[in-house]
Amino acid sequence: MSMLEQKYHKIVLPELKKKFAHSSNMASPRITKVVINTGFGRRTKEEQTRIKNTLSRIAGQLVADRQSRKSMASFKTRQGQIIGASATLRGERMYSFLAKLFFVALPRTRDFRGINEESLDSGGNLTIGIKEHIVFPEAASEDARSIFGFEVTIVARAKSKTEALELFKLLGVPFKKK
Repeated sequence: MSMLEQKYHKIVLPELKKKFAHSSNMASPRITKVVINTGFGRRTKEEQTRIKNTLSRIAGQLVADRQSRKSMASFKTRQGQIIGASATLRGERMYSFLAKLFFVALPRTRDFRGINEESLDSGGNLTIGIKEHIVFPEAASEDARSIFGFEVTIVARAKSKTEALELFKLLGVPFKKK
């Protein structure tokens, strides 16, 4: 069990049960998965392969190609064309990635002042945009010829935005100070 998962079970879960008067652990909010995705834009096949390999090292598992659902002339894409890559993390990999994100990568981000609470949607999902992939230790290598950004969506099972916000605060998500 990772450090963050232990913190959830020993500290966060009892605190959430007490604060929101949940009768069982299953009624309390929890993180179900983390989705990491990026778009390629106008990049060559070689650059796309390099981005997928780097994103795989960051995620700790292989990424899947994402295809265009429709043809769009304004974006010069055809239906079925590969336009991005994504990985869905669950369980141990999810918790280890979140610990690395919260305690290593985000503090290394230039001019980082915290995550805006408005990044939390009405369903309790937190979406964080990473502008430069090189803030992750796995990506800081000599082969980082072109810098790319990606998006991390933390999917939480919560009854309200308030419950999800409290879950993330107790887990140690670095939100902006008011």
